[in-house]
Amino acid sequence: MSDSSPKKLLIGAHTSAAGGSFKALLHGQSIGASTIQLFTSNQKRWTGREISKEEVLQWEKIRKETQIDTVMCHDSYLINLGSPNKETLEKSRKAFSEELLRCHLLKIDYLNFHPGAYTSGTLEESLDTIVESLLLIKDDVKKGPTRLLLETTAGQGTSIGWRFEELGYIIKKTHNEIPIGVCIDTCHIFAAGYDIRTKAAWDKTLEEFDKHIGIEYLYAMHLNDSKYPLGARRDRHDQLGKGDIGIECFKVVMTHPKLKFIPKYLETPISEDWADEIQMLKDFAKGPTHVKHK
Repeated sequence: MSDSSPKKLLIGAHTSAAGGSFKALLHGQSIGASTIQLFTSNQKRWTGREISKEEVLQWEKIRKETQIDTVMCHDSYLINLGSPNKETLEKSRKAFSEELLRCHLLKIDYLNFHPGAYTSGTLEESLDTIVESLLLIKDDVKKGPTRLLLETTAGQGTSIGWRFEELGYIIKKTHNEIPIGVCIDTCHIFAAGYDIRTKAAWDKTLEEFDKHIGIEYLYAMHLNDSKYPLGARRDRHDQLGKGDIGIECFKVVMTHPKLKFIPKYLETPISEDWADEIQMLKDFAKGPTHVKHK
């Protein structure tokens, strides 16, 4: 977590950019968000779209009008920066570099990405491939303001990043060359086996995070409940308080001194509930004497 983080609640969701990037800002405004996450291009295609000068100007205008403070982009689900397959790796590196440049164009604060998966290779080889992939774009990183954020994963299959040690390894190898950090997904770390259901559990998990990564590298959070129990290593998001994590976790997140002012993004499955969930989180931040939510 950056020491320069503004003392302002930054709560939002992954909003739709259909019809133009600026649409995500308007969607965020409509649900009471002060921050948003978006896709700058179709997340299920290798070929990314080009952003015109006109779209950049429209984005800047709407961002100023909506006063959306911080913006995070989520990269394509196809990208695997640790792939042992040469063709997949080359396509991933190209797509990731193009994504970063789109983020720079829109002056997006964070580019969130899943570290990768080792598929037919080994964990150790894949970790080093991810490091190599990130260092290859260090010149591109310098072209704009965007910081790269590794997202914690649930540990499905051969995905990397479900153990803090793996993220710590990547950061230790890259932090001197590129601006990098971590985005904690509450559903993912719970599925990976890190308990966050109470204040005491959160404190223990944050101690582990600090030990293996460093708390100063925590820049953002995805807030999601989990449809599966602790340690299930299955990634299925649920509405806040409706899953196996429970609502107490999110009350702690909104009052914990190490978490309260970090940008937070809902990825819960029912988007129609986002406005209510954002308001609920704002209420939690006011403390236990405020309105109690079920």
